[in-house]
Amino acid sequence: MKHSISKAVFPIAGLGTRFLPATKSVPKEMLTILDRPIIEWAVIEASKSGIEEMIFVTSSRKNIVLEHFEKSEMLELNLKKKKKIDKIKLIESQNQLGKFSLVIQDEPKGLGHAVCCASNFFNEDQSFAVILPDDLILSKTPAIKQLIEIYKKTNGGSVIGLEKVPVNKVSNYGVIEYKKKNKNFLTVSGVVEKPKKSEAPSNLSIVGRYILNSKIFQSLKLGKKGFGNEIQLTDSLVSLMDSPGLYATEFDGKRFDCGSKLGFIEANVNFGINDNEINKNLRQIIKKL
Repeated sequence: MKHSISKAVFPIAGLGTRFLPATKSVPKEMLTILDRPIIEWAVIEASKSGIEEMIFVTSSRKNIVLEHFEKSEMLELNLKKKKKIDKIKLIESQNQLGKFSLVIQDEPKGLGHAVCCASNFFNEDQSFAVILPDDLILSKTPAIKQLIEIYKKTNGGSVIGLEKVPVNKVSNYGVIEYKKKNKNFLTVSGVVEKPKKSEAPSNLSIVGRYILNSKIFQSLKLGKKGFGNEIQLTDSLVSLMDSPGLYATEFDGKRFDCGSKLGFIEANVNFGINDNEINKNLRQIIKKL
């Protein structure tokens, strides 16, 4: 068995223009789903999957994201004075989720470039997770943990998270081609970024969850531009097919696209319905609409 998955990369350097004016001063990842920022839900998913180090690839203006996970002695002292012990535990839990590191992406050159910015954190032949916080997934077993289980079954193969989409929507996603169907994962034989409907090899789209071998950096560092004149992560996935092997799995859970206003609202409603404190009242509000 190869290295365990102990590190995750979170690309969060985007400007969040679809959420202006809110994101003029607040990073999109700090917008809240229920009572936590989007980025915290992603970090919780990683932590529950056994990942110990969280690497944020960000722009220089987003230090607030890192600060969110730091210990706040003044706030904790204030809560102690007010005897809000339950709130103290919530605050303390944030800086216990793992070790946090930050690397700057100096300019937006695509997801592949963002992931490549974190290359110095990894040794040769080391596998790691990539989690896109915009893809928020509600599931009993954390989505990235489901991928880690496939990684173990394939003796260290790289793994992509998948979701079926309507055929007329394939041009919005990266799509896989596969040559072998196993019990709960596929052996990938090709990957296409945003193909035309008539040219799509399947309707299995790539979701923002990956387990990747550090071999991918060899391809990413070439800086070849693909769709949209950006360095696409999708284009470099093919470099993993021969060794250690590239696999994919449809995760068990419900995904919400928090990069869009509608998906953001849908996520809030669904997470609210799953919250024991407010679910009954929320259902009553929804019925009145």
